[in-house]
Amino acid sequence: MDKNCNNLKNNNLKAREKSSLRTHSHVFMLNDDENRFFMRFLEKYKIENKARFIRETLMIAMLTKTDEDHPTLF
Repeated sequence: MDKNCNNLKNNNLKAREKSSLRTHSHVFMLNDDENRFFMRFLEKYKIENKARFIRETLMIAMLTKTDEDHPTLF
């Protein structure tokens, strides 16, 4: 039974890994002041992974905006 559980877990992990591969690249540019602020922010808050920070921050902002914009009855 344990062997079957491990196989199931491994199959689920492989499926998740394949579906979450990041294959789409997006590039944006900053001016000098924006870049200086961004780099200072990363240093101050000890953020080591810039791509992860940008990705998570962008997704949180998008989800928040989507949540705020949903239709309401009143």
